[in-house]
Amino acid sequence: MKLSFVIPAHNEEKYIGKCLDSIIRELKGKPYETEIIVVNNASTDRTEEIARSYPNVTVVDEPAKGLVKARSRGFRETTGDLIANIDADTILPRGWIDKVFKEFSKNPKLICLSGPHINYDLSPFVRFLTKLFYAVTFLVYLVNKFILNGGSFVQGGNFVCRRTALLSVGGYDVNIEFYGEDADIARRLHKLGDVKFTFGLPIYASGRRLATEGLFTIALRYTINYFWITFFKKPYSKTSVDVRLEDDNSRLKYLPKNKKKEWLIGAMSFGILSFILVGFGFMIYHLIQ
Repeated sequence: MKLSFVIPAHNEEKYIGKCLDSIIRELKGKPYETEIIVVNNASTDRTEEIARSYPNVTVVDEPAKGLVKARSRGFRETTGDLIANIDADTILPRGWIDKVFKEFSKNPKLICLSGPHINYDLSPFVRFLTKLFYAVTFLVYLVNKFILNGGSFVQGGNFVCRRTALLSVGGYDVNIEFYGEDADIARRLHKLGDVKFTFGLPIYASGRRLATEGLFTIALRYTINYFWITFFKKPYSKTSVDVRLEDDNSRLKYLPKNKKKEWLIGAMSFGILSFILVGFGFMIYHLIQ
């Protein structure tokens, strides 16, 4: 099997080098057949220059700005059996590529593999809250996949698909700009075969969007779009805001722009989660009795 990396990049000069370095580090001394494609998506900074400085990286241009447009453009350039969709601000942890080949080799029915983000540049407390969100999301994923049979769950910026499966569903929906692109892929691929989300395939990713817009705000937005895609086959949010930081710090400050809205959503989220957990506990208690 050949693995093709597709990396959309719009003004990512602060991150693209770290992303490419992590891939090259993981490939060093390994017998895998791979290719790395960076999609320069209407960048106006040094993104293209930095990507082209890597001898084993192919850079293609997509002048029409948009994450999904860039993914689609990169996909058209690939020749691999497996398409790894990662983002320019992600960093592969050690063993990531080994895990991908192992999972697809042992399960011929597996058509898409995904895992969570670890926001390496946020505080431990915010990362803990993110883990709670993933725990709830994983429960929703299990119900939707195995009980409702309505779809699956894929984390954008950390998913690998078989080429044949992507071609069978018509590739990426370029009408989607940002939110819901991963839910759309999960929904359509679910009809073809096994779409697996596992905590065993994490990827390091910048938490810049969470830091500037708020964890609870983003979590609510992702949740709404996930269900909107699942039930109405289109995203609720039509646009997104670019988040680019002035400094390249190792630790970001958690400073949501709308703090009042962020903490209100957070309080409501904890209230709903507590209600759900109490309800589950009540059900389990009566089942035991």
